This record gives sequence, structure tokens and C-alpha cells, in this order.
Amino acid sequence: MSVPAPVTPPTILVVEDDSIVRMLIVDVLEELEYKVLEAEGCEEALALLKDTDRSIDLMMTDVNMPIMDGRELAKEARSVRPGLPILFASGYAESIDVPEGMNVIGKPFSIDQLRDKVKRILS
Repeated sequence: MSVPAPVTPPTILVVEDDSIVRMLIVDVLEELEYKVLEAEGCEEALALLKDTDRSIDLMMTDVNMPIMDGRELAKEARSVRPGLPILFASGYAESIDVPEGMNVIGKPFSIDQLRDKVKRILS
């Protein structure tokens, strides 16, 4: 009887300039058994995205950040990694227009809402 190869959990890149919010999101995602990479801002996120040896299955980003907003970051991310699923987090979810093929979750969100949204995107 052969032992099945261990399943590698999906890797999620969390980009959030508020360290407390970022920590909470990372904690929840890790509790849900995802592998999580953290970036405080766009430069850090782009460096992680450009590291082609690193697997990233989803990028979750705040919309409003200094220097470059989440939509601009998403455009840059897709130029480096075409087809990368992107989840925007925003306190103004109902009024933000997201590019086609991208998703949004409204802040504040519950653990269940985040879990369900991430599962839906990654399935």
C-alpha cells in the first residue's frame, strides 16, 4: 500500500498596510491551514510575486494603501503572474468596481465569510 504524497496547502499572499488587520487576517488563514505570505505594502508584495520559485495561489490585498492602491497592485501582479486570483478587501466593498475575474470582500468580515470566499476562489 503506497502512502499518498502530502498535499501542499495553497499559498495566500496578504497585502495590508495596517499591521493589526494584517496580523488578524494571517492568523485566520493560518488557522484554516493555508500557507500565508505577508506584505506590508506594494513594493514588498511585488518582490514576493516576482520570485518565480515561490508558489502563490491567491493574493488578498487592501484596496486603499499608500503609494500604490490595490487595483494598481493587482494590475502589476497580473503582469508578473497572469491569471493569479485576486481578492480585494475594502470597507467600501459595495462601491468599488473590481476588474473582471477578481473578487471583493467587505470589511469588516467574519472568519466564516473569509473562509467561504477563499474556498470559492481557490476551488
